[in-house]
Amino acid sequence: MSALTRCLQEEAAAIAAAAGRIESRQVDAALAMLERCADQRAKLVITGVGKSGIVARKIAATFSSIGLMSLYLNPLDALHGDLGVVAPQDVALLLSNSGETGELLEILPHLRRRGTGRIALVGKLQSSLARGCDVVLDASVDREVCPLNLAPTASTAVAMAIGDALAAVWMERRGISPADFARNHPAGALGKQLTLTVADLMLPTAQLHPLEESDSLSAVIALLTRDGAGACWVRRSGAPQQLAGLITDGDLRRALEHHAASGWAELCAAQLMTADPITVGPSMLAVEALERMERNSRKPIGVLPVLDETGSMLGLLRLHDLIQAGLSSSLS
Repeated sequence: MSALTRCLQEEAAAIAAAAGRIESRQVDAALAMLERCADQRAKLVITGVGKSGIVARKIAATFSSIGLMSLYLNPLDALHGDLGVVAPQDVALLLSNSGETGELLEILPHLRRRGTGRIALVGKLQSSLARGCDVVLDASVDREVCPLNLAPTASTAVAMAIGDALAAVWMERRGISPADFARNHPAGALGKQLTLTVADLMLPTAQLHPLEESDSLSAVIALLTRDGAGACWVRRSGAPQQLAGLITDGDLRRALEHHAASGWAELCAAQLMTADPITVGPSMLAVEALERMERNSRKPIGVLPVLDETGSMLGLLRLHDLIQAGLSSSLS
């Protein structure tokens, strides 16, 4: 066994031991405080010093990402004005392996006077910090993985694991869905799949020029080239906002292939267009529109007209823009 493997196993064993040591009554009390915090639209304020502070930042980031407003509070800054961010209905989670961190002990009476709920995540249950909190979570370890038993290693791993477990169980209790999670991760792959709509990615009609059904082949080619959208929309005669059809680069090639060159000059937009193109609405998820493009059996689709509930033309959604946004369908 390598030294690295041994260290990993020791940290894993420390976490497993913590799982068997932590009291379910204290865990339930902590989760109840977090649920009340969410119900009241309050904050989870997490604080710690040194390596515990780094763990505190990570736990705060995790809770924020799953929908519970959370922030890291530097204890030194808190003592010099930043305690103003803490409200009575908030919950404070205080991390300290020793349970005797001076800056945290100085904060305690101020939190108590505000009526702020206090959870201690400590390595020593019989510590000043533990005695000053409403709920105490046992994050003790027998020894650090550090060969000198000095550098915070196993203790920080256990504290981090308990924070992650609290977040995971809180998610279960609140029924957090993938869509809920995605709202806080709009730039991630899941966030894009569940939040980007057709309206977010379409080319609006303000950037496009419509064709008339009677427009000539030369006018169609000129507009396809001018707009550079890969398609042009043809508006219905007498109803300028209504879609009569769509002309893509592929439609143009197919039409020219099926008409003798001698008759090309007589062709008009109505003869070149697809009169019943597949359309989408602006509120449809973009990934659903992508699947609709890929699911089509008639011919490859690179552009979809976007219509509102009255059938008025709103814009064009291009396959290029969907792919550029980083979307992929379940059919891919």
